[in-house]
Amino acid sequence: MEKRIVVLGAGESGCGAAVLAKKLGFDVFVSDFGPIADKYKELLDSHNIPWEEKQHTEELILNAAEVIKSPGIPNEAPIIVKITSAGIPVISEIEFAGRYTNAKMVCITGSNGKTTTTSLIYHIFREAGLNVGLAGNIGKSLALQVAEGDKDYYIVELSSFQLDNMYEFRANVAVLLNITPDHMDRYGYKMQNYVDAKLRILQNQQPDDAFVYWNDDPIIKRELAKYKHGKLYPFAEEKQPGAAAYTEEEKLVFTEPTPFNMELEELSLTGKHNLYNSMAAGISANVAGIRKETIREALRSFTGVEHRLEKVAMVNGVEYINDSKATNVNSCWYALQSMKRKTVLILGGKDKGNDYSEIAELVKEKCSALVFLGADNTKLHEFFGGFGIPIIDTHSMKDCVAEAYKTARNGETVLLSPCCASFDLFKSYEERGRMFKEEVLKL
Repeated sequence: MEKRIVVLGAGESGCGAAVLAKKLGFDVFVSDFGPIADKYKELLDSHNIPWEEKQHTEELILNAAEVIKSPGIPNEAPIIVKITSAGIPVISEIEFAGRYTNAKMVCITGSNGKTTTTSLIYHIFREAGLNVGLAGNIGKSLALQVAEGDKDYYIVELSSFQLDNMYEFRANVAVLLNITPDHMDRYGYKMQNYVDAKLRILQNQQPDDAFVYWNDDPIIKRELAKYKHGKLYPFAEEKQPGAAAYTEEEKLVFTEPTPFNMELEELSLTGKHNLYNSMAAGISANVAGIRKETIREALRSFTGVEHRLEKVAMVNGVEYINDSKATNVNSCWYALQSMKRKTVLILGGKDKGNDYSEIAELVKEKCSALVFLGADNTKLHEFFGGFGIPIIDTHSMKDCVAEAYKTARNGETVLLSPCCASFDLFKSYEERGRMFKEEVLKL
């Protein structure tokens, strides 16, 4: 009898895993506790894969040989507890897909900058003419790409949740940008649990693999000694012994494996955080043997990522910027740090156990007003209420943009950089960002 694989969660990763499992001849069943989007129902139906929505039928799940779990489902979910109690292995879609491809894996994680860096590396590899796929938290699911026709390289953005259920998967190039508090609600409010999840990107690395990381991150520095890893390629703002990339005299310098440099002002992405993202991407491409001319040109031509410090419009001398992807406090810190003008900051959403003290000084220095956008803004009022900065309370994007428009003065910036997840009022940070842009473009 063929091995039974049950997939929990019928989003991009779950449906991709189901299609690959079916193609490999497994007995496949997909179960989602919520509703399944029509496009995914059509995909499953076209491959004759049985599915259920709005429920988990235990007798159809607990007979699995292996369960592939969507990264959004916490390990404490009742059905997961039952599955693990029954001794059934639970893995992620990336772990499953990785078994059936010989492609080289370039994997990116970190609390901030993952999507930009992943997109930038993909851009460089594509410009180099390589057969490359974009997967993980962005792009098409890795499993679906492996099922539909394999690639030579995959550039994979990995969240801590995906890494939690990865065991044998190997990153030929592992990129760790930074580690700052995020998703504390999923890690028992213990920072070390989250740190351990991030460093799982190093498991199974061989000596000829590469580990690219920010050398000035105190947590990475402290943890590195605990792990086996490939060759080290640290990057840093200032020149340091052993750094694979650093800046010197308005130049970005790459030292190995192929030394080259370029003018900082040539980089398409601006701001210090993007300098680090560009370093990580440049090293990853350099390690893969891509020509320095191609890397230089691609770092010049990259256009950025939607919902990440995305310029929307200029209205009456006020610039509107969509940074909806800032779902944690550190992301907002980076956004505020890069603001050159007084800023009306839009904050709020589903709080993940946030500590706002990290942005307190920047808010006092840069913000002319705060607009709260959330179902419940109590915690924001408690923290920012005493700053002496005008605060406006809103509960819909329409009202939020209208109030920001009324408040912002000529020469200021309106910045949506919410620090929070979007799930109180929106389906996703993408929907939140799109609705912001729609409302701004109506002004």
